[in-house]
Amino acid sequence: MSKYQKHERARMIELIENSELFDGCKGGFVISRKGKDYPQESILLDGNKNLFPPILNQVIEYFQKNKISFWKGQPKNKPARLVLASQIACLNHLFPVRDDKDAVLKTAQIICEDIVDVLAIEQPNKYIAFEVVSDKDHLNECREGKKPTRGAFRTSIDALIYAKHRNGKNYLLPIEWKYTESYGNADKSLEDRKSEPKGANGAGQERLRRYSGLISGSGQLKSYDSYRSSIYFFEPFYQLMRQTLWAEQMIANKETETIKADDFIHVHIIPQENGRFIGESLPQRQKHENDLARKI
Repeated sequence: MSKYQKHERARMIELIENSELFDGCKGGFVISRKGKDYPQESILLDGNKNLFPPILNQVIEYFQKNKISFWKGQPKNKPARLVLASQIACLNHLFPVRDDKDAVLKTAQIICEDIVDVLAIEQPNKYIAFEVVSDKDHLNECREGKKPTRGAFRTSIDALIYAKHRNGKNYLLPIEWKYTESYGNADKSLEDRKSEPKGANGAGQERLRRYSGLISGSGQLKSYDSYRSSIYFFEPFYQLMRQTLWAEQMIANKETETIKADDFIHVHIIPQENGRFIGESLPQRQKHENDLARKI
């Protein structure tokens, strides 16, 4: 657990115990491991209390209507009980303003001052969408004939704004929202499937199959002869790589997509205090420090 995560956990426990922020709901949800029970003070007994009350019913209806799974919701149709969940933080910050065009436009202009308008991304007149996927599987992630599912097992976008640039082009503003996350050095290109013997690398091989060709054809990502154990398969760059490919493929296939865009600006929200995340050191980082930069 990082220093920032410990700090936020302690701060949230204090709020749970000594404020009305969670409407009197207490922490202490019990997690059982190997026959032992472990009460977790930072996990609420009722996940509904984790959402800003004015948006609670709207969020639940939105997730049910769009068949979106809450991250670690228990049960699945309820918000996560963990007070440090980044999905909850994203929803609490952005969902209340999704139908306020002026507020969304001002938010978009913080990202890029050349944004002159925001376009309805969902009806009626909703200017931010959540857990967004493409209409069709452009990243080789689904079984043949299947469509991507929102929020689980596929590359999805925490929040998405659809905007008009000063140059006349329509832009995607995909937003990835982080809170207390930090990552280790797990190599996603070498990962085993649970059913396979150690070292089979089945999950890693599947990921290489899905994304290698798309990375090589990317206008944003630097190409290599081999992507095995490259920076693209270490978090958080693994997620950023997939979202970059998602945005590129949305544009390349705009004729068949509901959201038709000409360009994109990829947004990564990270608390300034989360120094471990911002300054993480991966073995490949120095070698590939420009992997996710635009080619000049």
